[in-house]
Amino acid sequence: MVLDINAHRILIIDFGSQYTQLIARRVRELGVYCELHSFNINDAAIRKFAPKGIILAGGPESVYKTNSPCCPQAVFDLGVPVFGICYGMQIMAKQLGGKVESSRLRECGYARLNVVSKSRLLDGIEDHVDTDGMFSLDVWMSHGDIVTKMPKDFHVLASTTSCQIAGMFREEHCYYGVQFHPEVTHTKQGSRILSRFIFDICKCRALWTPLKIIEDTIISIRAKIGTDNVLLGLSGGVDSSVAAVLLHQAIGNQLTCMFIDNGLLRLHEGKQVMSMLTKHIGVNMIYVNAQDQFLNNLAGVSDPEKKRRIIGRTFIDVFDTQSSKLDNIKYLAQGTIYPDVIESSGSTSTKVNTIKSHHNVGGLPMVMNLKLIEPLRKLFKDEVRRLGLELGLPYEMVYRHPFPGPGLGVRILGDVKKEYVDLLRLADYIFIEELHKADWYYKVSQAFAVFQPLKSVSIVGDSRRYAWVLALRAVETIDFMTARWAHLPYELLETISGRIVNEIEDVSRVTYDVSNKPPATIEWE
Repeated sequence: MVLDINAHRILIIDFGSQYTQLIARRVRELGVYCELHSFNINDAAIRKFAPKGIILAGGPESVYKTNSPCCPQAVFDLGVPVFGICYGMQIMAKQLGGKVESSRLRECGYARLNVVSKSRLLDGIEDHVDTDGMFSLDVWMSHGDIVTKMPKDFHVLASTTSCQIAGMFREEHCYYGVQFHPEVTHTKQGSRILSRFIFDICKCRALWTPLKIIEDTIISIRAKIGTDNVLLGLSGGVDSSVAAVLLHQAIGNQLTCMFIDNGLLRLHEGKQVMSMLTKHIGVNMIYVNAQDQFLNNLAGVSDPEKKRRIIGRTFIDVFDTQSSKLDNIKYLAQGTIYPDVIESSGSTSTKVNTIKSHHNVGGLPMVMNLKLIEPLRKLFKDEVRRLGLELGLPYEMVYRHPFPGPGLGVRILGDVKKEYVDLLRLADYIFIEELHKADWYYKVSQAFAVFQPLKSVSIVGDSRRYAWVLALRAVETIDFMTARWAHLPYELLETISGRIVNEIEDVSRVTYDVSNKPPATIEWE
C-alpha cells in the first residue's frame, strides 16, 4: 500500500499578501503538506480538499472596506481548527460578529507581545517572563487595522502597548487569531507556534519528507506521461537539474534534455553544464547554439517585461523546432518552482500584484505545440535542494547560485547588445572567482554583476577613461521571498572592484547594491 503523503494536509487561504507563501514554506518545513488557495475558493472545493486545519493568511486590504476579500463560509462550517494571521484574524473577527477598525497607531516591525490568557496555542511558548509572572513574545507586526470588538465567546489571547486585542481565541472551536506574523523569522517562536497549531491542535502527522516527495513525484510523472517522450529545457541550475533527475528516474530514456545556448550565459557555462550533467545524470543531452536568434530578437528592446517575454517565447520557438526533429515528443518539462509562480502572479489569488514575469511562467505563449509538465512547481527552493541531495547530486551543483532563465538579459539594464554581454560575463566571472577565493561563495545565497547603461570618467595611468559603470549584487536569504544584502568585507569588495576595473578596459567604476528585498527584488529587472 502506497502512503498518501498528502493525507494530513493544511489549507492556507490567501488574501493577497506577497508573503503568504512563507506560511506554506513553514508548514512544509514541519513535514506537513499544504496548499494555498485564493479566498474565492468555493465551499465545495474546501470540503473536497478535506484539510485537518485551515490557516487564514494576511493581505493588503481592510476588512471594513467595500469589496474587501471575505472568507468562505465553509471554513467555519467544516469543524476543523482555524488559525487567522493578521488580515486572517481580522476577517475571522468580522465574519463571526466582531468589529475591525483603523488604528491611530500603526505597528510595523518588532513588538513585545504580552500573553494574557492560557491557551493550547501559546501555553509554554515565551521569550520573556517578567517579575510579575507575565509571559511575553518577541514578534513581528505589520498592520494598520485592529480588532476592536471580538466575536461572541472569544477571549483576548495577547496584547501589545498599542493593540489591546493582538490575539484572540475560542478554545472549544479551536479558533485562534493573532495580529503578528509567526511565519517570518523575526518572530522568534514562530515555528513553535505553527508547530503547536499543526501537530497538537490539528493532529497532523509529518508525512511530507524529501524521500517521500521523490517517490510520490515519480509515481505522478509516470501516470501523466505514459509512453510519451519529454523534452526538458536544462539550464544547469538546481531547479532544472533536480527536475531532470526526477524525470530520468521516472521515465528513463523517454527524457531528452536540451541545453540551449542563448548567448546570455555566464563564462564557460555551456561546457560546464554539459560536462557536469552528462556525468552526474547520464541522460540524453542535446546542445543547441541559438545565440544569434536570441540576440536578434532582443535588438532594440529595453523594457524588462518585454525582454523576459521575448526570451521566453524564443526558448519555446527553439524547443518546438528541435522537438519536431525528435520522435514522439509530447511534453515540455521545466524546472518551475513556487517563487517563480508567485512573482508572476501565478498563485490563485486575484489580489496579488505581478512583480515580474519569469521566462518559464509569464513568458510562455498562449498556444504551444507541446504540453507542459513542471514536477517542481509546488516546491520552494530549499525543498528542491533537499531533494537534490537526496537524489545524489553533488553539493556544488545543488548549492550553486541561482541563475535566471533569461540569463544576463535581465542583468543588462536597457538594450541587450553582444558587447555588453561579453563585458558583463567577464565581470561576473571575476566577482564569483573572488568570492570562492575568500570562502564567501557559499555564505551568500546569490551574487552577480549588473551592467548599467551609464558611463563615468576615470583615470588610468595619466589618461582619461570614459567607460561603463557596473554594479555588484550579493544577498543572503533562505526562501528568496525576502533577502538581506550581503555584508561583504570592504577588503574583498576592494579586490573585486580593482580586478574588474583593471582587467576590463571598458569599465571605469564599480558600485555595490545595498538594497534589501523588499522593497527591491533580488534581480534588477
